[in-house]
Amino acid sequence: MSASHQVVVGSGRRIHLGISTCPNDTFAFAGLLENRVDTRGLQFVIDLLDIDELNQGLFGGRFDVLKASFHAALLASEETIVLPVGSALGFGVGPLLLSAKPGMCPGATSDSPEAFREHALTLCPGEHTTAKLLFDLFYPESTRVEHVVFSDIMPSLAAGTADFGVCIHEGRFTYQESGLHCVEDLGERWEATTGSPLPLGGLLMRTRHDEATMHCVVDVISDSLRLARDAPETALPAMRRYAQAMDDAILMQHADLYVNEWTHSLGEVGRAALDKLSEMAKKSGKVGDQSPGLRVLG
Repeated sequence: MSASHQVVVGSGRRIHLGISTCPNDTFAFAGLLENRVDTRGLQFVIDLLDIDELNQGLFGGRFDVLKASFHAALLASEETIVLPVGSALGFGVGPLLLSAKPGMCPGATSDSPEAFREHALTLCPGEHTTAKLLFDLFYPESTRVEHVVFSDIMPSLAAGTADFGVCIHEGRFTYQESGLHCVEDLGERWEATTGSPLPLGGLLMRTRHDEATMHCVVDVISDSLRLARDAPETALPAMRRYAQAMDDAILMQHADLYVNEWTHSLGEVGRAALDKLSEMAKKSGKVGDQSPGLRVLG
């Protein structure tokens, strides 16, 4: 990771924070990244990384607080707690299952399902992303799967080196420009199945920290979120600095979609959605029956 992807703000007790480079995180954290909020006696060392790197950092115990996929969070639920701010969940926010050619579907069996599974390839943005969990829930044993950085998925499909890809982040707004085709919106599939907003990722904090520190972190992040909500244009410089898509309209469209009421506070609906994801993951065998599930800070 280059030095340009690490920011240090504030002074006092050190909190190592990991967030993604996607526009919804840089929008929400712009005030903190640019030292425009009161850090309440904490020093934030902030790393900006790809979501799969963050998930791996979660398993490696690298961060005190980090944004992680809820799939990964389920696997680390004994050691972490979900903060009630900073989550990405909602309606119409899910990953898209894309194909390189029209009329293709990874659930197709044709006359030889074994041959299809052997030769067809789906690219996913990481083994422990919520996108991969949804693909496994809705398309079990359908194709071979490889994991690549999310920004490589659409170029690989356009180049014909893969058949399908699970697309996240701003690609949902631009895939048609690359000549790609949408097989299914996996978020819409989740919504139809559960009636809940789709939980993609959230802020996790290590339970080794005391509750007073946890609530202090929540207050700092809430302040940063309010700044972005009240003056969205002030977040654009931070968003541009790290985004894959540089068009301001697309950046703000992304933020409008993924930063919503449940980002500011999970509330009862958000907490219920996390419970449903925990339940489905257990039923599918993706996490063990003894997992405590996704617990939210009270």
